[in-house]
Amino acid sequence: MAQSSPNHTQTVSGWAAHDQSGNINPYTFKRRENGMNDVTIKILYCGICHTDLHHVKNDWGITMYPVVPGHEIVGIITKVGSNVTNFKVGDRAGVGCLAATCLECEYCREGQENYCDQVQFVYNGIFWDGTITYGGYSEFLVADHRYVVRVPDNLPMDAAAPLLCAGITVFSPMKDNNLLESAGKRIGIVGLGGLGHIAVKFGKAFGHHVTVISTSSSKEKEAKELLGADDFILSTNEQQMQANKRTLDFILDTVSAKHSLGPTLELLKVNGTLVVVGAPDKPMDLPSFPLIFGKRVVKGSMIGSIKETQEMIDACGKHNITCEVEVVSTDQINEALRRLARNDVKYRFVIDIAGGFSKL
Repeated sequence: MAQSSPNHTQTVSGWAAHDQSGNINPYTFKRRENGMNDVTIKILYCGICHTDLHHVKNDWGITMYPVVPGHEIVGIITKVGSNVTNFKVGDRAGVGCLAATCLECEYCREGQENYCDQVQFVYNGIFWDGTITYGGYSEFLVADHRYVVRVPDNLPMDAAAPLLCAGITVFSPMKDNNLLESAGKRIGIVGLGGLGHIAVKFGKAFGHHVTVISTSSSKEKEAKELLGADDFILSTNEQQMQANKRTLDFILDTVSAKHSLGPTLELLKVNGTLVVVGAPDKPMDLPSFPLIFGKRVVKGSMIGSIKETQEMIDACGKHNITCEVEVVSTDQINEALRRLARNDVKYRFVIDIAGGFSKL
């Protein structure tokens, strides 16, 4: 278990879960002083991710209570360390999932620090000083500047917050598969939730023909009218699935519930690629024939590097891309988590952190 540090002298107010009930309550804790490589960020907004839900309930068996969730963090820099030259007080800043990596392995050296074996996350991780990390459901954050990005001035902060996780999670595989440079591809997005809706926006902004694939027929109208998708396939309709075999160059699967990849693979052209970014808690079925007879590839992808995250959010500034959000107050966090568990949100909850403190 992580130890307390004598350098942690700053008292912070926030919200934490203390047991597997997952209930979030006000919590006071300590953060480190702003070091020479750090910036301190007054948190304005923090998105609520499905990962938060899993951690507060200890669904993955790794939670270190009390846990302060939140890794979609935006705010204003209030302090900068003596070694920090790329940020100044007053800058709009964002922090995603990463708090620390080893900085020395091949992945860190190649700018893929998100795949470092020693990666530590913004909450429920162990920082370099041996202390547990606490996330964005709190009034301020002290972060190493190497894991911080700048938020473009034209993006509203509340709708930009989920970009720090949901946005980069779908941007990274698109970049990895050359969808930023080569327009005109036919791409499919499986699932139209927090990840899927922003993937549709990216796909259209990068000049592709976008098809949403969903188990819910009610999603067709919003996919086309709200988000600009070109086509819609109801995955439970066998006739539609058959009619669209071998029509897509690339598919991004954002679904976090257990499902078979076989029918989805059949939608890909020969040499097509399916990238999985959803994380079901049980193994997914992967039949061999759709792979063999279509020379298809199945890949996984997680969040991107800090460099990629900055590239992503800059692209959002250029194309005016933000998440569709429902802003909730700090006293609505538990209700929002319950609704998220029922998928009752379009498309991402964001907590008004600063507003919670303005009432005190």
